[in-house]
Amino acid sequence: MRIEAVVEVRFTEDRGKVLKALQNVFTPVSIEEKPSESGVLIVATCEGYTCLEKLRSAIWRQGIQDAARNVISKGIVSENTIIFSVNKQAAYVGVVSFVTETNESPLGPITFTVKTNNVRQFLDWLAPRTYRGRVYYEAPPPD
Repeated sequence: MRIEAVVEVRFTEDRGKVLKALQNVFTPVSIEEKPSESGVLIVATCEGYTCLEKLRSAIWRQGIQDAARNVISKGIVSENTIIFSVNKQAAYVGVVSFVTETNESPLGPITFTVKTNNVRQFLDWLAPRTYRGRVYYEAPPPD
């Protein structure tokens, strides 16, 4: 599995705070910075599921597995790729709030692109279905 997280640091934002927001939900192995029209793009990458443990923990801690699964599953773009976004400001305080509309996050979201061999297993691991508030089936970590 390969994960890429992209977040924009606008000219009006503190780079350190944006990095903290990213690192509250993602543990990257490498971070690159690229110039953009309104600031700098931070592109963070990682191989394997462990870099998403913070995101998974936040989803479980907040008890939003079903909502997360619903939003993330709408981001399936091919049999091995999922794209979804979380609110940068919420991530800064350790909370996961999914972005579903383009302008929903005024300072821009953190956008994740996940490439995996098994999209369903990824969903069942990150945000499993629940029944009456309890996890129905928890898949093993994906590739």
